[in-house]
Amino acid sequence: MKALVERIRAEGTHIGKGIIKVDGFLNHQIDPVLTTGMGEAFVAAFAGAGVTNITKVVTAEVSGIAPAVATAQVLGVPMIYARKHRPITMQEGEYVAQATSPTKGGSVELIISPEYLGEGDRVLLIDDFLASGITIEALVKLIRQSGATLCGIGCVIEKVYAGGRDHLASINVPVVTLAQVDLADGKMVVFD
Repeated sequence: MKALVERIRAEGTHIGKGIIKVDGFLNHQIDPVLTTGMGEAFVAAFAGAGVTNITKVVTAEVSGIAPAVATAQVLGVPMIYARKHRPITMQEGEYVAQATSPTKGGSVELIISPEYLGEGDRVLLIDDFLASGITIEALVKLIRQSGATLCGIGCVIEKVYAGGRDHLASINVPVVTLAQVDLADGKMVVFD
């Protein structure tokens, strides 16, 4: 996605320890036009990979919500985000998985209500970053607990140097990323 690659090159920074800062358009302030383009790009890429009949888009709270809702909007399906805290309104029997947060440190619990995801659902998993793949793997566990079918994984930015794509290879679904970032001598190299 050319517009995304150009934006990362113009505004993205590597702040050390493998962390890429793109807060100006993805993780804190959202650029709605760029985000809508992300949704369109994901839908086109998955259609090109033969992924069809999606009924739900799933992501993690918080930074995956914008690209996931844009993708769901293009598909005309609901978007579900895995919560980090169980609200009192959530139905019993929730799906739960643990993930390690690279930016916040420590482990977080991801939760989805059985009320909104279950057998018969065909799911696209959309998130902001593909780094080590640990958060994506936790989301995959939630989807599988529900009995839904995972059809594809999409991430806005892939940190090539973190090895997440290899980590997810055994899941055996198409993995689409809209931009890739690598590090060379501590500097970002961005490509699509």
